Amino acid sequence: MGSTQEAIDVFEAERKSSTSLGSAIWYAPGKAANCGGVAVSGLEMAQNSQRVSWTTEEVDAKLKDIMVNCFNNCYETSVKYAAETNKDALPSLVMGANVAGFVKVAEAMKDQGDWW
Repeated sequence: MGSTQEAIDVFEAERKSSTSLGSAIWYAPGKAANCGGVAVSGLEMAQNSQRVSWTTEEVDAKLKDIMVNCFNNCYETSVKYAAETNKDALPSLVMGANVAGFVKVAEAMKDQGDWW
């Protein structure tokens, strides 16, 4: 988040040319990066509703799990739905986040009977 389109283009060009996770520079889209702030707000609400107080270390551990799950969801969704011409390129976290968000909304609509 906070990158210009030109910077995002540089990140994405690097991702497309990288074939190794260790050497990759990935761009995490705003919706995925924002997950951390939203998650901490949710953790605060959970503490308040349960009338408990977690240590900083407990909150950090819970946040880390949430962010790892967010990354894995973006990565795995991108791998599943990738139509990249270069199959050796690393998956796009941008595409993964967009598709994962769409799938989640579509599944929620279907669960609520709002399905055509």
